[in-house]
Amino acid sequence: MDNNALDEYRAVYLTAEDLRIAASILYNAYHDDPFFVNAFSASDKAAYEQKLRAAIREELNTLWQEKQALIGLFEQERLVGLACVITQEIPLGEARFWHWRLKMLLGTGWQSTQALIHKESKIVELLPSNHCAILQFIALAPTEQHKGLGHQLVQAVVSWCDEQPDLDGVGVFSAKESHTHLFTQHDFVSLGELEIGSVAGQLLFYAGQQDE
Repeated sequence: MDNNALDEYRAVYLTAEDLRIAASILYNAYHDDPFFVNAFSASDKAAYEQKLRAAIREELNTLWQEKQALIGLFEQERLVGLACVITQEIPLGEARFWHWRLKMLLGTGWQSTQALIHKESKIVELLPSNHCAILQFIALAPTEQHKGLGHQLVQAVVSWCDEQPDLDGVGVFSAKESHTHLFTQHDFVSLGELEIGSVAGQLLFYAGQQDE
């Protein structure tokens, strides 16, 4: 895809009306994600898919209610991708709000909820300060793959980070080499190897543009 074609896409914050389509895009993108396959036990396909839908729906709703950054990539009025960022302004990991725990427990079960909390806690432990964000989700619709839009989405996250005066940077757990390569092209660096459950990956971090 050439630059003129990419110019037809714009990155803006999602509205409440976009959340249903956003959830569908995330579900398709993360259906075979190694972490979710491990955490939600994919041996029972129907149960796994139900848990994944519930987890994505609850997390999206939480991010929206807490006014976190939900960045959508649009082609005219059509949502084709999104990136969801959560900051440590709200409790993460073991400190998650009880109502989030309860809803996630009802939707995914005890072990799956604990796996989500454990993943977040391990990421938070490796972040350089408590003024960092986590990239929870980043995804494109299946029909929008291999067009260069992944770079546009990551750049939107980087630009958002640079505009946050109180933020030290944003981290993301990457368990796939192709994803790691994408992020490192946008100045993400590895903070070290990270194993979550049986899934090994790296914690990548973008430190942002620091004021002189």
